[in-house]
This record gives sequence, C-alpha cells and structure tokens, in this order.
Amino acid sequence: MTGALLLILQAVIYFVTMAAVFRSRHQFGIGIFVCVLGVMHFLETYLAAVFFVQLPFGLISPGSTVMFSGKLMIFLLLYIKEDAETVRQPIYGLLVGNCLMVVLALILRLYSSVAELPGYRPNLTFLDDMGILMIWGTALLFFDSIALILIYEKLGQRIANTLLKRIFLSAAIVLTFDQLMFFIGLHLVSGVPISALYGGWIAKMAAAALYSALLVGYLRYVETNKPTLAGPEPLLQVFDRLTFRHRYEDLLQKTGKDMLTGTSDRGQFEAVAQSLIDQALADRKPVSLLMIDIDHFKNINDQHGHVTGDNVLKDVARSLGSSLRSGDRLFRYGGEEFVAICHDLDRADAATLAERLRANVEATTFVEPGVRATVSIGVTTADAGPVSTEQMIRDADARLYSAKRLGRNRVESAPVA
Repeated sequence: MTGALLLILQAVIYFVTMAAVFRSRHQFGIGIFVCVLGVMHFLETYLAAVFFVQLPFGLISPGSTVMFSGKLMIFLLLYIKEDAETVRQPIYGLLVGNCLMVVLALILRLYSSVAELPGYRPNLTFLDDMGILMIWGTALLFFDSIALILIYEKLGQRIANTLLKRIFLSAAIVLTFDQLMFFIGLHLVSGVPISALYGGWIAKMAAAALYSALLVGYLRYVETNKPTLAGPEPLLQVFDRLTFRHRYEDLLQKTGKDMLTGTSDRGQFEAVAQSLIDQALADRKPVSLLMIDIDHFKNINDQHGHVTGDNVLKDVARSLGSSLRSGDRLFRYGGEEFVAICHDLDRADAATLAERLRANVEATTFVEPGVRATVSIGVTTADAGPVSTEQMIRDADARLYSAKRLGRNRVESAPVA
C-alpha cells in the first residue's frame, strides 16, 4: 500500500473513532472524549518530530498531517455541536498538562545519578527536545483552536449557506499558519529539511479537504438533532466565551445589564428600586414609575420570527433610553416589558414624559423593514412615603392594562389634582 493511501486510511480511522467517542457523550459523558484527545497528543508530537514518509511532493509526518489536523477538526466539531465553553476545556487542559509534563521532566535533571538497566539508557537530550516541541506544539494548538473557531464564525457571515466550504476554508487558513510555525520550531530543534515544509503543507490541505467532507457527513447524517449551521455570532462574543467567559458573565451579572437590550435587568431593578424610591421621598421630591409594554409583541414574534422580535426589543430600548432624562433609570422588567423610575417628576410631568416616550417609539424607524411597534404605558407617582416598590408596580400595572383595554398605543396615569 502506498504512503498516501496509508495516510488516508489513518485519517478515516482517526475521524471515525473520535466521532464515535464524541457521539457517545450523551450516554457516558464528555470526559471519555476529552481523555482520548489528551492521550493522543504526545504521540502526535513524537511522530511529527521523528517519523516521516517520503511522498513525491515532499516529506510527510502522520503525526502532523493526520493526527494534529484531525484534532483541530474534532475541536471544531465539539464547538459546532456544543458551545465555546465546552471546547475551551480540552484546549486549556492540554496546555496545562503539557506544561506540567515539561516541568516534571526538567526536575529529573536534578538527579545526580540515574540507575542504568541492561540495554537501556535514559536519553535526556531527546526528552529535552521533545519538551521544547511539546510546549511549542501545544501553544500552537491553543492558538490554532481559537483561531479556527473565530475564522469559522467570521466566514459564516458571508458563506453561511455552504457548510463544506466554510469548514474547509477555516481549516486551510489555520493549518497553513500552523505548518509554517511548527516547521520553524522543528527545523531549529532537529534540522528537518525544507521539503517537510511544503510537503507537509500540501498534505495538510488534502487533510483539510478530507476531514471537512467527513465532518459535514457526520453533521448531516449522524448527529442531526440540533441545527448545524447557526447564524454568525459577534467575534468578540465568541472570543469572550473561549477565553474568559465566566469573568465576562460575572461582570455582566454584577453590573446588572440585560444582554439583549443593554438596559439594566430585572435583578438590578429588584436590587435598587426601593432605595431609589426611598431616596427621592426622603429628599421631599416626587418619584414616578412607568410600566411600559410593547403592543402585540407576540404577534411580531409569530409573524416575523424571534430574531425580528429581538431586534424590535433593542430598537424600543434605544428609543426609550434616548427619550428619558439623564438621571432616569430604565430596566427591562421581563419579556417585552420595561420599567422606568424617574425622580422629581409630579403626576403631570410624568404623564408628559410618558407621552413623549410613546410618541418616540411610534415614530421609530425599526431595523427590520416593514415592522412597526408601539407601546402602552401605565404611570404612577408617589409624593410622600413610605411607599413600597410592590405598591408602585401594582398601581402602574393596573394603569398599563387600562391602556391596553382602551386600545393600546396610549398612556394612562392618575388624574392630576
């Protein structure tokens, strides 16, 4: 059997085995899959450093061409079928594990005398060289994996309807970079000739094509329980999830921001609303609460889809925020409802502000073509305390539903004395 056919056979066996282990995660957990990835990494680096096959177009290493390329594609499969936080786990695990291995190997040099067994002699020079390549290869794997996912998402903004092309181009770009960078390290450590650079690149492009076809086949015919071609995500959001998602989400939670609209969220409202009301009344100033609801929002979702509905929510939030005064606080209360707390507004001024909010939303040009939206608003005002947040919400909510019953796209507030 020729060298090329052997490489193809290895690639098919590698992918089928890894895909089968990945498929079994629902029965046995993701841990088995991650362990198999980790076990293979040393063999990949070892073969990439010392084992080459001579083909007509150059030197080829199965470790680099078949196993490393295959691992990158498996990472992409994990990202597509799970999420960025899941794929982050083996990436970071390999980085930490290989760094630990090199540190422990360096400690071996502290032994002044090593027992020699008949026919065996520890080769610490080889261990040093392998350590360098392990660190270099793992660092490249860390970068390559993140870059592969980011490029995959970026290409999805232009060719999202061609999954095979999207996967292949992502892999080809990353593997080209990886081949150049790993060859530099390999050449400096072991003097591998230049034919390994261009020969390995040609082989990796072929591997990218083969693995892309296998991956698309798996996604279309084996594991089809979830959509495999999601819409593109913002690259910064993907990068946050791959690198410091927990810290990012913790920050969002602490700042109390609603991730969709950018307004303060329900949790922040519950945390600060009572103190805002109490402070205004302690200063002997009126405080008003506006309960705002998007009219017929369910119909927007049903007729145009939830993506359109999300865009309407964002447009309405922007309109409300730009119409409020600098000291007013806007919260997304839940679903299509918003709440505004406004200091130093009596009943008449609060009704005037609410009418301005209503008119501005009605006049808003929405991002989604042909979509219109209006809001109904219930207003309540407190002039003296103590007044609870719950009581103000009940009063405003009652007036909101009165506005709904009277035809929507209107403001209802208490009569001005």
